[in-house]
Order: sequence, then C-alpha cells, then structure tokens
Amino acid sequence: MLCHFSTSHAAVGRVSALFAGLALATTALAQGVTLDRTVLPIQPPPTAAITTLDVRDAKAPPPFVVKAPAGAPNIVIVLIDDMGFGVPGPFGGPVPMPTLDSLAQQGLRYTNFHTTALCSPTRAALKAGRNHHTVNMAFITEMATSLPGATGQIPDRTASIAEILRQNGYSTAAFGKWHETAAWETSVSGPFDRWPTRQGFDKFYGFLGGETNQWAPFLYDGVAQVELPDDPGYHFMADMTDKAIAWIKYQKALTPDRPSFVYFAPGATHAPHHVPQEWIDKWRGRFDQGWDRLRGETLARQIRLGIVPKGTKLAPKPAAIPDWDSLSADERRLFARQAEVFAAYADYTDHHIGRMLAAFADVGQADNTLVFYIAGDNGTSGEGGRNGMFNEYTYFNAVPEQVPDMLARLDQWGGPETYPHMAAGWAVALDAPFGWMKQVPSDFGGTRNGLVVSWPARLKPGIRTQFGHVIDVAPTILEAVGLPEPTSVNGVPQIPMEGTSLAYTFADPGAAERHTTQYFEVAGNRAVYHDGWFARTIHRAPWETEPRGRLADDVWELFDVRADFSLARNVAAKYPAKLAELQGVFMAEARKHGVLPLDDRLLERMDARRVGRPDLMGGRNSLTLAEGMTGMLEGVFINVKNRSKVITAELEVPATGANGTILAQGGRFGGWSLYVQDGVPAYDYNFLGLERTTLRADRPLPAGRTTLRFEFAYDGGGPGRGGTARLYVNDAQVAEQRIERTQAGVFSADETADVGIDLGTPVVEAIGAESRSRFTGRIPRVTVETPPPPAARPDP
Repeated sequence: MLCHFSTSHAAVGRVSALFAGLALATTALAQGVTLDRTVLPIQPPPTAAITTLDVRDAKAPPPFVVKAPAGAPNIVIVLIDDMGFGVPGPFGGPVPMPTLDSLAQQGLRYTNFHTTALCSPTRAALKAGRNHHTVNMAFITEMATSLPGATGQIPDRTASIAEILRQNGYSTAAFGKWHETAAWETSVSGPFDRWPTRQGFDKFYGFLGGETNQWAPFLYDGVAQVELPDDPGYHFMADMTDKAIAWIKYQKALTPDRPSFVYFAPGATHAPHHVPQEWIDKWRGRFDQGWDRLRGETLARQIRLGIVPKGTKLAPKPAAIPDWDSLSADERRLFARQAEVFAAYADYTDHHIGRMLAAFADVGQADNTLVFYIAGDNGTSGEGGRNGMFNEYTYFNAVPEQVPDMLARLDQWGGPETYPHMAAGWAVALDAPFGWMKQVPSDFGGTRNGLVVSWPARLKPGIRTQFGHVIDVAPTILEAVGLPEPTSVNGVPQIPMEGTSLAYTFADPGAAERHTTQYFEVAGNRAVYHDGWFARTIHRAPWETEPRGRLADDVWELFDVRADFSLARNVAAKYPAKLAELQGVFMAEARKHGVLPLDDRLLERMDARRVGRPDLMGGRNSLTLAEGMTGMLEGVFINVKNRSKVITAELEVPATGANGTILAQGGRFGGWSLYVQDGVPAYDYNFLGLERTTLRADRPLPAGRTTLRFEFAYDGGGPGRGGTARLYVNDAQVAEQRIERTQAGVFSADETADVGIDLGTPVVEAIGAESRSRFTGRIPRVTVETPPPPAARPDP
C-alpha cells in the first residue's frame, strides 16, 4: 500500500500539495522524536533512567502525546441506507437533497462508485478497506453461517479506519445504524469486541441491527440502553443529529486542535419509511406519473447534468415489475403515496445531515473537513414486493398484504401506526437508468451509488468517472491525512487493505483508472468488473425465496460498460471468449477473497442450527429471567415461534393491585405480552398488527406472592399454525382461548423482549410502552419454557 501511495503522488504531481504530510512509515513529532505509525498503538520513545535523588533537581522528559499529522482534516462519512443511484437530485433523481447538492457544487461527484448491494457487507467493507468476504460479511449479520467469509464476525486482522484514526490522534464517533455485530453478540453478555466502541469509536449513539422504528427506536449510547423521552413528536433522525451536533461542538470546545472522525449513518431510507407528516405533504401528487415515466424523466436529467453519457438507454426492467399503465386506479393511488413518503424520507434525512455538517462551520472548521457523502449503501430496495406493505414484517413472515387493506391505512402511511415499505416498481425507477436493485450485486442498480467528496480547502468542483468501490474510501482517507496503512494493530498482524485510494482522481479528472478489477457476490448473485467489461448472472430476485436454478447452471451475460453505462445491451453472444475470460477472472477473485463456496440459501439461513451459526439459546428449552432484564433482541432470546411454550411468573402483588407488563416480546407490528390490566391478568397475541387475540381472567390477582402461568399448546403440522392458550393463577385455570395464527419467521428486527416493561412500541395499546407500561408490583422470577414436541406414537 505504501508503494501504491508513492506511485500515486509521482503520477499526479499536483496531488502532493493537497496533503499535510505523506503516508510514510514514520512521522516526526515536534519534539524531534521519530515514531513508527505502522504499528498501533504507537509506542512511546524510550527514556533514559533518572538517577537524580531529589525530584526538585530532576528534569522530566517531554510528555508523550500521539497527535495526528499537522493540518490533518476532520473526516466525515455520511452513509445513507437503501438509496439508489436514481434518487438524489445531484445525480439526476427526483429528490433535490440540497445538502448533497451544496457539497457537490463545491466538491467532486463520483458517477462510477459502487457498494456491495447489501447493508452489512457494505458497512463492514467501507470501514475496513477490504472486501466483504475478507471481513466475514458475506450477508447480513442475522443470517451469518459457520463458513469462512460468512460468519458475521469482523476479524481482528482487519482493523477499521476508525481504529486507525483513533490511535493516530483523532476523536471518533459513530451515530445511527451499525449492523456489523453478530446477532448472538448483541446481548448484555457480549462479547463487546465487535460493538462500535470496540471497533474504533470513542462515542456511539444508535442502533445495532439492520433497521429500527424511527418513532420508537431501541438505542444504545455506547453499551448502555437509552430510555426514550416521553415526546409524541420524537423521531430518531432528529435525535441522532442533535446528539452528533452536541458531540462535535463539545469535542471542539475542549480540544479544538484535535481532528475528529464522524461516521453518520442514518437508518433512512431503509424501511420502515417513517417521516413527519409536514414533510410528506410537500410531496403530494409528485409521483402520479408512475414508475415508468419517472425512469425516463430521471434519465433525461442525468444526461442533461452530465451524470451519464449521451445516448444511454434505460436497461430493461424485470419481468415481474408491471407496467404502470396496467395497474388499477386503486393500485396507482396506493403506490403513488408510497413513493411520496419515501421521497419525503430522503428529503427529511438530507435536511438533518445538513444540520450536522453545519456544526463544523459553527466551530470554524468547515474548510478543513473532508466529507464523503455516500448516497446509499446499496440500491433502492425492492423487498416491498409487488404491492408494498404497511407492515414490513408481513414480508418476513410470508403473509401477503392486499391493496384494499393497505388503502384503508393510506392516511396513516409513514406515521407511527405503520411500518411501511413501497412496491418494487419504485425500486427500479429509483435505481435508474439501471434495471435491478438492492440484493442484486450483478447489476449496477444494486451497487452503483452516488458519492460526493467535499474538502473546501483542497478540492475544486467536478465530476469523476473512474471506477470506485466502498473499499477505496479507507485508503483514500489514509492518503489524505498522511498516514501509513498499519501492519499491526493491537498486537495483531493485519491483512493488507484491498481498496485503491481515490486521491489520484482529486486533481486530475482524466487520470487513468486504477481500480480495474472488482468482484461482486451476494447469495449466489454474482458478477465481476474487469478493464471496462462486466460479466454477471442473476441467480435470484429480491422477492424470490428460492433460486432460479442450480449455481452451476446459471446463464451469464456480458456488457461493455465503456459504451453501455446502464447495462442495457448483453453482448455475450458476440464476445463468447471475453465472457469466458471474465468468468475466469471471477473465479480467481472468488478464490483469492474467500467467496467460495457460494451460498444461495435464504430461508435456511434464518435457522441458526441449519447453517451452523452460534445461538445464545442453542440447545436450551428454558430461560429464567427477572425484573430489570430488558432489551433482549430476537437473536438472543429463546425462540418461542412454531412451538408450544409455558411462561411461569412469580409475582409480588401490592395490596392496591398491580398493573403493567410482566413479559413482552415484539410490539405494535407483531408480538405477545403477558400483563396485568387494572389488577386482572391477561395475555395478548398480536399477529402482525392484523389480528389480536386476548386471553383474560375474570378476576383480579390476589395480593401478595402469586404465581401466574400461561400455557400455549401448539397445533403443530408446520410453521405459523395456531394453538390453544390457557391462563392459570396459583395453578387454577382462569381463562382459555384459541389463537388461530402465529408468526412463523420473525417478530421484529429491533423490538425486544422485556421483563417488567414493554420497550419500543406497545404490544398492548391499552398498557402502552416504555415507562407507561412498567409493572407496579415485583417480578422476582419469570421462566419461559419451550417443551420439546411429544414423541410420535408408533402406528398400531
């Protein structure tokens, strides 16, 4: 990497003037001591033994303080979630995004920049400067396997850019979405090695999983759970921005000469699409033309802005996406509102990013702040399927939603009563001019994302067309700051970074491309870019639960991207030898970076036992808890889906009676709760917010020590079936009720299991959530058991 940096400066002489110091193996400190920055932490210089008897006569050595290179800029990485190339106005999309546009007017727009096509892989690769399989992130953390390259556990041998900067004199902070910690490592038991504060960040404020309810998120400040304010107007986007602004100003007030690194990763625009109503109102009627016309309008703007070459054609859209003109009036009305809410969400998010960046201007350091604004960690999501959904968890539980049911909730869309996603047709339109979307790394619609780099003190505005990838950002930062890539971090030898610094493009728009080969792979969808050619195969669409065939039988396509920006013309038949060459390049890269074996399993990955993923509850059929044990994400709680369960709660009921949650899992959009209302015990099963079943006793609990037991006898015969529920007080049955349907796949990505309170949104609206749901008695012990199914009887 050092040789690469040296070559970079020799090739582009003007670049050397951009940086305060070269990326050298050693850096001279002010006191004249030369330190080695390739080994982190940086070791203090040796000091001679002091032989003076009296401290008054002794001379102390100068204090050892690690400082960043002189003039090192503040670094900000903004990473938007699930925003495709065809969304932001500065790249020709329909959403203006004034903050991004302002940066673009004074900085560089990269129109050939790529991600991995999926959340966790992009995030881990971005901060490590290495491919996603190298950092064990072949898929999202919740669906990791036991295979190398896919374990979901970032290795110590791939230290993040945050850790490198922190150990070189930077203050570091991360705000928003993380999604890089293995699902079984997200409990109070840790280990915390892969939490943000052990991955290089002094400060973290945000959520660990892949998505969160923006109105009622489950948050951490460091490793401590955050209690949400009792504020009906609360929204996480505004909250995380306020926290980031406060941290920036506080850090600069105390240590103005210490540069800061801010990783600002909103949950937006990932589902659920939650945004205040006044922002939605701004967008009414602006998508009535439909997704087909929108694609054409976007392409025309992209050509006019110089984002895509003249003559670029729209790539064919997937056959599963209907023509807008073929839709019913009700469908068009529903789908147009979905797009309005999404656009409002993007607009609202960009507004708050502007607020955060303004903090650097407020402290007088905007000119020397290097910003990477990445408009998407992958393409726009098509996971909403044909019709979209008011509750995204219907998708994960294979329960299709119908247009009439969603229309009934149209006026609530985007508000706290919904957990919405949009129809996949919008994903194609908002990834224009490409044909595919998120989860499809074999198409630029899944991987091409707009990048703006701004550094007012150093960069002049312009457009850059050289190939780039998220693994290029970390090497770029090191070169800009003037730091070497470390060979050892915290005593662990490092795997060399695999990205290529983009700094060679900063001053030379015509510089020859240096990142000339890049593989792409997620769940069997795969491709390779090599010297201006792109070979790919589409193995499964995002809305398909099964692959289209055997991996060995996949049909490959070939594109000359030098003349075909949008991948509109498959030339495999014309150049079979070139296709074979690139297929060979893909296999070589796959072997080199730990991509093999290819894993196209989807539903199987949800079951830890089937794929060898560690499971905190693995092999257990009983979990004993007590009051105060809260915030258990689904990956660390005993699995109660598709089986019988028994909950036994030992309570201490006040003489005045009790009220509140005893044990709950999930929330408004799916879950269950054992609770007491006005002294009367009850159990609610909330099936995806569509059906609610209540089992309630006919009398209050007696005062004093009381045992409340809930039993559910699962019908069996497959996933998602019903069963019979019974409630007992001190071993006497007090209620019985059928529960006709249960959730087979997941309750929530961010709602938790909690004893004595219901965090997030309420399972039971009458009981409420957060402090309003707190149990007013005591819960010394509550046990959840999932008895194994009875052994099958032999045939007579």
